[in-house]
Amino acid sequence: MKILTLCALSSAFLVLSGCNQRQDGTAGQQVDRAIASSKNAAKDIGQTAREKSNQMAQSVGDATITAAINADLAKDPELSALRINVDTHDGRVALYGSAPSEAAKQRAERLAMNQKGVSSVDNKLAVEARQ
Repeated sequence: MKILTLCALSSAFLVLSGCNQRQDGTAGQQVDRAIASSKNAAKDIGQTAREKSNQMAQSVGDATITAAINADLAKDPELSALRINVDTHDGRVALYGSAPSEAAKQRAERLAMNQKGVSSVDNKLAVEARQ
């Protein structure tokens, strides 16, 4: 009877220790998966931060371009920053409003195109003689 009890206890111990090893392996795998998931999440967060930073830098660049064009328009006696709206997006400038002559319209376009960071100008100014 003692031998039978000893065999039963030994078998139970082996079974339980085997279960414990399987759980340790599962826990280890879970830790590995958690680490991999954390690394992926960190990469995603880093990428998102870089994209937002680039968007913000572009927005600041566009605002700087718009301000510089408005300043140059204000210096020109025929052009008025109050009559010309300047919109800038990704270095592309659009001019809206009116100019007193075709020459003034073209001058406004050149002023815009000469600004650092401008890639193109869409001149939508209407020629309207001032009275």
